[in-house]
Amino acid sequence: MIQENDSEKRTIDEYLPSALAGQRVDRVISLIADIPRAAASSLIEAGAVVLDGVVVKAGKIKVTEGQHLVVDLSLLPGKQLPLAEPNIDLDVVYVDDDVIVINKQAGIVVHPGAGNPTGTLVNAVLARYPEIATVGDSFRPGVVHRLDAGTTGLMVMARTPRAYDALVDALSRRVVVRRYLAIVWGHMSAPSGVIDAPLGRDQRDPTRMAVVLDGKLARTQYEVRQTFNLPVACSLIECGLETGRTHQIRVHLASLGHCVVGDVVYGGARSVLSSPRPMLHAVTLKFDHPVTSKEMSFRAEIPKDFSAILEKCSTP
Repeated sequence: MIQENDSEKRTIDEYLPSALAGQRVDRVISLIADIPRAAASSLIEAGAVVLDGVVVKAGKIKVTEGQHLVVDLSLLPGKQLPLAEPNIDLDVVYVDDDVIVINKQAGIVVHPGAGNPTGTLVNAVLARYPEIATVGDSFRPGVVHRLDAGTTGLMVMARTPRAYDALVDALSRRVVVRRYLAIVWGHMSAPSGVIDAPLGRDQRDPTRMAVVLDGKLARTQYEVRQTFNLPVACSLIECGLETGRTHQIRVHLASLGHCVVGDVVYGGARSVLSSPRPMLHAVTLKFDHPVTSKEMSFRAEIPKDFSAILEKCSTP
């Protein structure tokens, strides 16, 4: 995990899972910290990487399962804070002095990281609400939860430090309601249920997530909204997150054999219903306001590309 002691210091402190066994330590740091391999090498050169209590001297060292990795990310050389970019479209559905609720569009990454130094949602928000620069982590300011790049829909950002702390706490207590619509291949075996399966890095590909026995607790509720038989068996389902792990809904559904339509990473891309992104949309967001405690409730309309896929589906 990445521990955030303050806005300037971030530390990796993690016992390495089996999925990373045999990988070079510089690649492991790159994957976990979401930084380029060159930056990971710079951290090693700066003496910022400790493996089982010993300072790592070379990036080519291969790690083993269960090793204790500690990395001081504050020693990243010349890491630039995200800048305001006013030319990025931003759909704000609600804003007050403490929170910003955004309807995220497809294809935009939430915050800068490896391979995406600019052009992110954070860059767009900084242009309109520059005060978020001092809220939470300086490198992903205001961000309390994320959506995958291909996922559309609602997310909340904090505009003040007190709102940030309260929202992070609410998410950790699982009292924030986040519901998603997904189009999946096939028909679910039951009209509703809970997928309770721990998630961790895929042992065959550390860049992906998978259901693993020693993974982190992950629970997804689902309800079938519609089923279709043409042009192929598929379903519209609504999912609710009890936890918020990376790629949770996509991996949980794929583990049941019902990949999200258009999900190239987890086996959901097929020509019969072609889509450039996973058909996953954060449709509902509910939370208690971090300052007033008033219940806040939002619903985002289904985007056009999502509707276009549904229009191709029918049940004779």
